[in-house]
Amino acid sequence: MRSVRFLVLLVIGAAILFMASASEAQKVGSTSMQFLKVMPSARATALGEAYAAWAIGPEAMFYNPAGLARLEKMGVSTSYVNWLFDAQQGALAYALAVKRFGVLGFQIQYADFGQFEETSTQRPYITNPDNPGFTGRSFHPFSYAVGIYYARDLTDKFSVGFGMKYAYESLFNGDRVIAMVKQGVYEAVKTWASVVLFDFGIRYNTGFRSIHLGSSVQNFGPDVKYAQQSHPVPLLFRFGIGADIIGLNGLWAQNSRNSRFSLAGDIFHPNDYDQQVHVGMEYEFANTFALRAGYKFNYDFDGLTFGAGLQHQLEGIRLSFDYSYGDMGVYLGYVQRISIGIALP
Repeated sequence: MRSVRFLVLLVIGAAILFMASASEAQKVGSTSMQFLKVMPSARATALGEAYAAWAIGPEAMFYNPAGLARLEKMGVSTSYVNWLFDAQQGALAYALAVKRFGVLGFQIQYADFGQFEETSTQRPYITNPDNPGFTGRSFHPFSYAVGIYYARDLTDKFSVGFGMKYAYESLFNGDRVIAMVKQGVYEAVKTWASVVLFDFGIRYNTGFRSIHLGSSVQNFGPDVKYAQQSHPVPLLFRFGIGADIIGLNGLWAQNSRNSRFSLAGDIFHPNDYDQQVHVGMEYEFANTFALRAGYKFNYDFDGLTFGAGLQHQLEGIRLSFDYSYGDMGVYLGYVQRISIGIALP
């Protein structure tokens, strides 16, 4: 028990230090590999990403790896994100519980940013009267991340998890390209970057009704270098709380029916922006159908989110389907996500 308390204090202390340091070094748009901030889970994003305390099973690898420990046997989750403009993102997560050892997980994310027309300031392209600056060629940026995770329950209330992932991002076709590094000087520069990153998380069941706490630090690692400059990756801190308001262990009303109304809230602190707040609510009826809504505060464009989900038991297998919609403002439009999950309860 003392070791658990020490670990809790250590994580809380590290989180406080991270928040203090991040608040002194906030630089909007200063990080690379932004696809690591695009969360894939439809359920989580419908809740405004207020998910640090509720993330369990395979999807926990994208928010709080400690939630992996709550998996009973095996689970698979796949998501598709119709992102901004022509960008699309997919994710796949698989987790397996091993008796008396813990839970192992594997996840992969892939981001496709579409086709871009190549431009140049060199002759003869810049003097082309029909399409000045256009070379007639195109390029296809993409990114991906592959990770392995481990989580386990230290007590019946306290879980920990951590993971390691390899992230890669290509900004242009090929390995290197000739570019102007300063006025009149051209050099061959690298157009891609890769890095190994680490995620950590804790999850705590307070024991009072249905109140759960969760905290995670994601993408801890070194800077990445494109061409001649290095940039940090998105370092993300989450601290959240979630509880059932109405349900078997509801804070306001307890009942024996299979309906539930829950609320959750997260403090979210990236290293490239001010502190942000996520809130979400979920109503579930008969353990089958769920309606969700959320809001993301202190964002330039993100705001209202909502969605729905279905789950069904079929011959010992639990199937789930989730959808989310996120409003990105007048100019960016909206983002949609679809997730499908399979679990052995």
